[in-house]
Amino acid sequence: MRNFIVTIDGKSYSVGVEEVESGAAAAPAPAAVKAPAPAEHAAPAAAVPEGGEKLCSPFPGIIKNLLVENGTKVTKNQPVIVMEAMKMDNDITAPCDGVVTFAVAKGANVETGTVLAVIS
Repeated sequence: MRNFIVTIDGKSYSVGVEEVESGAAAAPAPAAVKAPAPAEHAAPAAAVPEGGEKLCSPFPGIIKNLLVENGTKVTKNQPVIVMEAMKMDNDITAPCDGVVTFAVAKGANVETGTVLAVIS
């Protein structure tokens, strides 16, 4: 069996492919598996203000919940996002006082360093 990594819509999948000798009967193909629904994507960069302090993802995960509305005034260390990583919910807090502008939506898959919001 040979293993390959296939990337579809920015998500990587590990796939094992079995080699079949020529002239040998091939095993029946498995039933089709429906691909997972794509997660919501981050808002366009134009929606995020230029100034302010960026709140970046400390690890890869899924945005489970936005705890405040876009444009809400927040205080330093106030939880603003719940991220799920390795089956655990993690509060992501504001790095400073200001008004939050989210750059991601609920359900989005994010990588380490992805800008989640800007506090200005």
